[in-house]
Amino acid sequence: MLTLSLQRRRLLISAFLYGGALLYLLFQGGKTAVMLFVIMNALLLYLMLGRFSGISKVSGSRTLRKSDGGHGDYALAAGSSLTVKLSVKVPGYYPIPFVLVRDQLLRNNGQPLQFESSFVPNLKRSGEVLYTTPPLQRGEYRFGATACSSHDVFGLFEHSGSFTEESVFSVMPQIVPLRQQRGLQLGARGPYSHAIASRSAKETTQINGVREYVPGDRLSRIHWHATARTGHWKSKEFERESLPRTLIILDRDAKAYSGARADRFELAVSAAASLIESGGRGETAMGLLSAGSQRAIFPPKAGAEQRGAIMQHLTAVNADAEQPLFQTLAASESLLDSGSIALVISTASGKEASASLEWLARKGLKPCLLHIADVGGLAAAMNQDWQKLLRARGWPVFTLTQLPELPAVLEGGGGA
Repeated sequence: MLTLSLQRRRLLISAFLYGGALLYLLFQGGKTAVMLFVIMNALLLYLMLGRFSGISKVSGSRTLRKSDGGHGDYALAAGSSLTVKLSVKVPGYYPIPFVLVRDQLLRNNGQPLQFESSFVPNLKRSGEVLYTTPPLQRGEYRFGATACSSHDVFGLFEHSGSFTEESVFSVMPQIVPLRQQRGLQLGARGPYSHAIASRSAKETTQINGVREYVPGDRLSRIHWHATARTGHWKSKEFERESLPRTLIILDRDAKAYSGARADRFELAVSAAASLIESGGRGETAMGLLSAGSQRAIFPPKAGAEQRGAIMQHLTAVNADAEQPLFQTLAASESLLDSGSIALVISTASGKEASASLEWLARKGLKPCLLHIADVGGLAAAMNQDWQKLLRARGWPVFTLTQLPELPAVLEGGGGA
């Protein structure tokens, strides 16, 4: 609206100047008046031809590049940046001093990111702009229409056009590798303590292949032949004994993650994604119950397809549940399969956490809790009375404040 008003004002000023030059020619005459009137006509002709500059038929293409230089399928981890290159072509012959480019990136929750740049067209009336996004949050992203505009050399009138180049990519939750060791000290004392972390399955002596080296692997696990052949550290992969099915329950209570605690939900999602990724690589039957405005259930099973479906869900999930954890579990009773391990990831504490784990135990599941605590509140969150009570009943409780601590917490840092 402001731009339209400014354009009208400039148009009125141009009409006033042209009228003044015409009246000066009619009533004053002479060489000066004629020259002024000719110059005014030439300028107006130049400004009018700007409508046919070709910017309205602008076209272009977009190229995406990950911050590490790769291309791939544009699946990034949360906190990564994306480098975008726009190649723009303006048809026609009218001289354009510069082209202003406005690009828009839309997140799945509707949050827009605006980017603005400019370039001077070359002799072929084309050019490129390059920009880098800020660190991106977890979610699904798509680019909207790219708007291009140009001005005359006086900067009086703006002419615009746009083109649409569909580009869609995902920013996945951050994932930390969980160590692959024979006996992880999970802080539990029950017969199922070995099965809480998907990578803690007991290994046989049968080699099942070669995998990438994970910090913490013992020297005896190094596959020296593969390491020498590839030039990168490789470790032996052993077959594992079968484990009970594991169902991860993600608490999406909107009130628990409101305001300044929004980052706690990102931590919960990243912890769930790390467990799913780790268990999926180990061919463990992993599942997910995620109840919010829309309930999603992935029954425990192994396979890359299952892992991919869960990761896709975790990429776009939001904390939008209108009820606390216990009510969410009660409403999802028909979706729970007795005999499975239920790993609850939640900020719930005290009576809410105790009631939830007790309800799961009554339904025939083997519950444990990964408690998402506030940063700086680890000492206050650990070893409280309600946690001691849960552990005394054989239900492991782990406390997590930062994602890099997850491997250590599952090995005993938060469960004992």
